[in-house]
Amino acid sequence: MNPTTAVSPTPARTPCVVAPTSRELDPVGHARRTRRYTTVLAITTPVVLLAVWQLAAIQEWIDTRFFPAPSRIAATAWTMTQNGTLADDVWTTLRALMIGFALGLFVGVATGVALGLSWIVRAALEPLLSALYTVPKLALLPLLLLIFGLGETPRILLVAIGVFFIIWISVVEAILDIPEGYKEAAESFGVRGWMCFTNVTLPAILPQIATGIRLAIGNAVLIIVGIEFVNGDSGIGYRIWHSWSLFAADQMYVGIITVALLGFLLSFLVQTTARLVIRWTPRNTTR
Repeated sequence: MNPTTAVSPTPARTPCVVAPTSRELDPVGHARRTRRYTTVLAITTPVVLLAVWQLAAIQEWIDTRFFPAPSRIAATAWTMTQNGTLADDVWTTLRALMIGFALGLFVGVATGVALGLSWIVRAALEPLLSALYTVPKLALLPLLLLIFGLGETPRILLVAIGVFFIIWISVVEAILDIPEGYKEAAESFGVRGWMCFTNVTLPAILPQIATGIRLAIGNAVLIIVGIEFVNGDSGIGYRIWHSWSLFAADQMYVGIITVALLGFLLSFLVQTTARLVIRWTPRNTTR
């Protein structure tokens, strides 16, 4: 290089400063604000939709024979509540739903644990259970009616079957997804057998089981309502179908809204219970 050539100075580098976000500075407060905003949006959306629906019914923009005004639906719901019709329907549906759900949950967890912990049981039963899973659950109703006759037993069993398949799949996949490092760490401390299951396996699979329970409860609501369409003289599903046959659209909407609220409340109960019980997941630590 020519010594007389001027060398340009290297430009100074500007330091890159990344400011922490509000979520990083205050994760608990950020989670609370997000939950508050979520609640406001969750309440505002249906209120706005109902207001638009009411206005459309008043202005006769829609056919009120098929889309009665929300005020009329609310009045019908109040009448059904006062004469006890709605309470009887909800109790009939909820009783069969809860008994069938509990039965399916217990058997599903036991089966999933057996398949997840034993490759022999998994090799013997998983192909058969996977094939049966694809069978529509309502297609089994005539068989259950043939075996057990009319009554509540076929409804309970069909709900249990629907819950069972979702739960055992969730449990098996959760067990197989446990990192090997967890088991190796437990063995290094001499934790084996039942102690390993209660202290390592069970805490690791509970979050995924909670997700499976949430899916199963929604599926159980769909099954029990579908059964009551064709088998039963009471229940929310029966009320919807019976109202359709009488062309009583307001009662039909009461039944539909009741099903929606029932599914929402049960799902919310599962979510709240999981958040209180399974506190070691990252999503729950900031709540």
